Amino acid sequence: MTLSTLPPFAARRCWHAAINPLHATIYFSPDLARELALLGIEGSAAPLSSRSAALGAVGPGTVAAAFYNYSHAHLAQFLPAVWQKADPEQVLAARLRAVDATLTRLLGAEVLASPELAEAADLAMRATEGCTRHGRPLYSAHADLPVPEAAHLRLWHATTLLREHRGDGHLAALLIAGLDPVEALISHNATGHGMTSKWLRATRGWSAADLAAAADRLRGRGLLDAENELTEAGTALREQLEADTDRLDAAPYEHLGAADLARLHELGGALVVRALRAGAFPADLTGKG
Repeated sequence: MTLSTLPPFAARRCWHAAINPLHATIYFSPDLARELALLGIEGSAAPLSSRSAALGAVGPGTVAAAFYNYSHAHLAQFLPAVWQKADPEQVLAARLRAVDATLTRLLGAEVLASPELAEAADLAMRATEGCTRHGRPLYSAHADLPVPEAAHLRLWHATTLLREHRGDGHLAALLIAGLDPVEALISHNATGHGMTSKWLRATRGWSAADLAAAADRLRGRGLLDAENELTEAGTALREQLEADTDRLDAAPYEHLGAADLARLHELGGALVVRALRAGAFPADLTGKG
């Protein structure tokens, strides 16, 4: 099967509506903060260490390369010092406990035990069979981790693999587009779908001056106007960026097929809606400004 046999944008829509949000619940979870605090890891170090732990006890250089849009200076405040408090295996175990608590809290025990959730887990895991390792450090590191037995943990593991697979490909597309880390964030913010400036500063470590300078560079390239809106050229660049990412991320969804992709979208999307209604994310997380 080729991507052209799938409905247009079907894989992208499934990823945005049913895969990435379910994975990302952990980064805003008080359960993760609690579990890692027991290891002496607190504040910004918690989400950074939980995502990078699959790579091993790495420093800020490796994480800056793999994460792309984080400030190296920001990362250096926490890495590699965090590994003196706990080793990566301990962090990964704490993360899985936090995922268990988070999904139980957001979805409820009845949903977690449902055949629909188990079906979603099976579909998502089958999609990961189409993933490839080459050029994908975060995906490949997570693919080396054992698959959990419980259905809801297996589902989260699969969404993590699919999230990092697309993310690794997206970095290649960003390089082709000529967007540096801060320009990538600012142009995404201008679409209305990215993080707000408040959260960019809090989580990515860039200052207001860094964000303003990136906006100036984008205006100099004719991609952003005086009101920080995307120009026609900027919109075209972002659309091409997503199209390139779709192409690089096609294999898992081609492997799954159109009917099962639609079913995963349906099942996963319903879980995400339930998680959103339970307050999975801050209300001011995304949007312009």
